[in-house]
Amino acid sequence: MKVVDTRDHEWFLFEHEGHLYLDTNCNLSAVGYSYMIQLNDAELESYQAGGRNYLSKLAQEVEYSVPILPDSTSIYKSRRVAYEVSELTTEAVKAWRNNANFS
Repeated sequence: MKVVDTRDHEWFLFEHEGHLYLDTNCNLSAVGYSYMIQLNDAELESYQAGGRNYLSKLAQEVEYSVPILPDSTSIYKSRRVAYEVSELTTEAVKAWRNNANFS
């Protein structure tokens, strides 16, 4: 797992074993949370065409759909993958910060 790109306070894009994952920084009232999905084929095509701007738009869609609510009808609700890759993403962010000289 490695960090491919990021937009401060919005999202991280990760790559792992040929797959891309978007980790969105979301807010719901006073609660902040992270929501990660694996990009599907349509999203990959849109990312290739639209780059970082597309990822910001997708991150907004994820956040505004509020997929963490129990009664949410978000199309992203069933796509959450953070639990499966949480240790990998934590290590990837640490490595990225070390390489970028962040402390």
